[in-house]
Amino acid sequence: MTKQIMVVVWSVIFGEIIGYIGGQLETLNYNFGQIGIIAAVFALVMVNGITYITNHSMPFKGSENK
Repeated sequence: MTKQIMVVVWSVIFGEIIGYIGGQLETLNYNFGQIGIIAAVFALVMVNGITYITNHSMPFKGSENK
């Protein structure tokens, strides 16, 4: 659970920074709530997806396939 909370915190921070810079470069409106939510959801999906894939990539851990 702690890993999920840290992912959300850091993704919101980095998402806000990247969203602000991108908004200024493209002269778009900066909506901090929307950017934070999208960054947090994207990061959670990516981290949990990568964790799931790597945990299930070797289903027979500890046994040798001969």
